Amino acid sequence: MTTHAPPTAGIAQRLSPFQQQPQRWERKRSRAARDGHVCCGSGCAANCDPVLIRERAGWGWIDWSVSADGSLPEQPHRIAVFTPIATRSQRLGRRWLARRPTNRIRLGPVTVRSTTAVVTALTLLAATLALIHGVPVSIVLPAAALAPLLVEHLPDRLDARAGENVRIVEAEAACRYLQRLTALHTGLVEAAVGSDRYEVRRAVEVGHHQLFDTADLLQRHDTRSASSELIARERLMLQLAFQTGQIVTHTAGDAPPARPDRPGRQQPLGPCPPGPRRQPQPSADHTTPVTTKEETHMPQDGPEQPTSEVYLLFAHEAYYPAAAQEINTSLVAAASLLHPHVRQPDGARIYDCLTRGRRQGEIVPLSTLTHELDGGARWPEVGDWEAVTADLLQLIQDRECDALSLRLPDIARALVCSGPHSEVRAYDPAAGRYQVYGPADRIEVLVEVGKQLSWAEAGCALWPGDGLLVPANPGEAK
Repeated sequence: MTTHAPPTAGIAQRLSPFQQQPQRWERKRSRAARDGHVCCGSGCAANCDPVLIRERAGWGWIDWSVSADGSLPEQPHRIAVFTPIATRSQRLGRRWLARRPTNRIRLGPVTVRSTTAVVTALTLLAATLALIHGVPVSIVLPAAALAPLLVEHLPDRLDARAGENVRIVEAEAACRYLQRLTALHTGLVEAAVGSDRYEVRRAVEVGHHQLFDTADLLQRHDTRSASSELIARERLMLQLAFQTGQIVTHTAGDAPPARPDRPGRQQPLGPCPPGPRRQPQPSADHTTPVTTKEETHMPQDGPEQPTSEVYLLFAHEAYYPAAAQEINTSLVAAASLLHPHVRQPDGARIYDCLTRGRRQGEIVPLSTLTHELDGGARWPEVGDWEAVTADLLQLIQDRECDALSLRLPDIARALVCSGPHSEVRAYDPAAGRYQVYGPADRIEVLVEVGKQLSWAEAGCALWPGDGLLVPANPGEAK
């Protein structure tokens, strides 16, 4: 099964403000523009506090900033995710945190809550009336001073206490990543509204756990240092969304989408390999989205632990299996490196480097291995990667193993060929300047590849070939 995927756009789906109720966004934006300070970019002070519009959800909330030109914000200012398992007191704390964002006003050199200004005015009025009616000054003055201080500082203390059960992400790159996961989870929630299937409700629960764990990870690490785990988590969310969509469609009475590698159905765009195949896994139409521990939890970290279900992504010279169909990048199961038609023991050694310390389902570009091998200085100790990838490409073309064949755009392919911390500069003649693409863009390309892989493996994992050699590490080839 050589599955040819469409070109990768490099940008995963994102959530827009009040996607299902655009009129609510317009009402809130108009009110914010009328009553508060709207950030206008370069004309604002460095310590400008933009007006935020809060969109609440069952799993948390999203704060969107309001722009002066009235356009929709491209990404959230802040995303918060509630703990999936909460006690009664924790649920009360979540409601407190999910209240409308506080508006602040400037009084001279300081900014205070608008409620503090109102309470201060009311307190002065009440203090004046109390003094007129003979209340001692020793009582009136402390009370008048304490009330505004409580209103100004007590919410922060309550926020800190309730925030122990909420994970809040504000960094730009982290928000951009979590925004894609919330878009996928929102689709799960919408599917559960119209379905009474346990599998769909369970998928929503798992998605909420993944959101919370990912937000917790992004609080402690940046997207660059945690890129491999973030990719693995987004792949799981994509698989949940795909399987849930199949379940909902099948329940509604529609025919499930045809699997191209099933006998008697439409053939795939690429040829099918000859010879025996491994038994396909149960179809997603007849199983719950989460049936094993491995599907809901990431494996333990550890450089000495090999993981067999890993994929190798490598670029190669373009070839054309059909007219106007270019293939310039391929993805294979790690176990294909153990094929007897691949140069050995080089393939087995690369397999050991590829699988050691990885997570289940991780996609590892060849450039990542080069980076890990001291920028390629240690490749001679491992093997001839050029000969091995040439043999893998021949296996794919001879239909002796399964592969996901891709036609990546130039920028996406360059990012895949670059290291995990590298940057790619491309000249934009229209703008007359260079555009810089970095690690975050590389992650998005890998996420898109993972999305195509999830579609290709729905019900049947990639076949690594027959007659595989025994791996050098303790893991087993799948």
